[in-house]
Amino acid sequence: MIGHIRQRSKGSWAITIDLPRDEDGKRRQKQKTVRGTKREAEQILARMLNEVNSGVYVPEATLTVGAYLDEWLEIHARHNVAAKTFERYQELVTLHIKPAVGRVRLSQLRPPHIARMYSDLAAPSDTGKRPLAPATIVQIHRILRKALQQALQNQILVRNVADAVRPPRVTRQEMKVLAPAQVRQLIDTARGTYFWIPIVLAVTTGMRRGEIVALRWDDVDLAKGALQCQRSLQVTREGIAFKEPKSGRSRAIPLPRQAVEALQVHCADQAEQRKLLGETFNEVGLVCTDIDGSPLHPDRISDNFRYLLQKAGLPAIRFHDLRHTHATLLLQQGVHAKIVSERLGHSTIGITLDTYSHVLPSMQEEAARQIDRILSLTGDR
Repeated sequence: MIGHIRQRSKGSWAITIDLPRDEDGKRRQKQKTVRGTKREAEQILARMLNEVNSGVYVPEATLTVGAYLDEWLEIHARHNVAAKTFERYQELVTLHIKPAVGRVRLSQLRPPHIARMYSDLAAPSDTGKRPLAPATIVQIHRILRKALQQALQNQILVRNVADAVRPPRVTRQEMKVLAPAQVRQLIDTARGTYFWIPIVLAVTTGMRRGEIVALRWDDVDLAKGALQCQRSLQVTREGIAFKEPKSGRSRAIPLPRQAVEALQVHCADQAEQRKLLGETFNEVGLVCTDIDGSPLHPDRISDNFRYLLQKAGLPAIRFHDLRHTHATLLLQQGVHAKIVSERLGHSTIGITLDTYSHVLPSMQEEAARQIDRILSLTGDR
């Protein structure tokens, strides 16, 4: 932001601050007249600039929702979410929120404006544009609510009108997992390809796709049979970037024997590839790489995963469903949900229990059988 001071008369100063342009691209300014010395005027200008830059400045009544969202994205969202998440925020704001309510004055935004937007987004348009999925509209609702909550905290608004609007209900999709025999068949089919290790790691550790392609050899201790999940790889418009895991913290994951043996073979194969390519090998220290040692693009894993499923004669699932397979198999074997939660990197055990509630009925039945067995043994004594 740029500020100017102009003397109007003796002891009178005009302060002008250039604000972000409005929805139509027109220039906006904040002006204030103060009386006193030039030093006092400079102090007031500095305070006003600080308020604008920190997001606590209360704008004029003509500020539109679109102009406010542009400021919120730059001042707050850009520095508080991952780059890929910020790009998604920008996309949804630009394509859906601003066209619907962007010209409405922020101070005059009401629940019916938001409800109508959700209704229109969920219906086919006259131009043949496809309706948005309920999950996407829920994303839009969360973004708008978060932005308006910031305006409420900054005392720009007196209430968050998004709280009065209920987004569409999202029907949870049925989770698809593989049986143990299917997992073995998939691993055997993938053996010898660049996607063998990503599949092995997904089904034996429950790591996410981005975490797998971000894993470094420095994070793996084959002697102890464990690895440290410390980062995730994401692809943005600016290229490949590394960030913290989704939970915001690293986690240690003990490895089963099959995973250790697979990594040992893979490490030797990668060393041979490094020797073969020489200086053209892109040494970045990653476990899962492309043929030249460069980071393996996450989408390549998903694309080839579909091909491998077809080749193995297995049902169509997402690569992410291998993570669900890992968790489901452990829970079915009686592994405590807290341990499963820690392996998956969930922030709370509640997320694990809610996500895998479909496994709980069979666990309850097994618990009943165990109680029956214990009490029967007790009665025989």
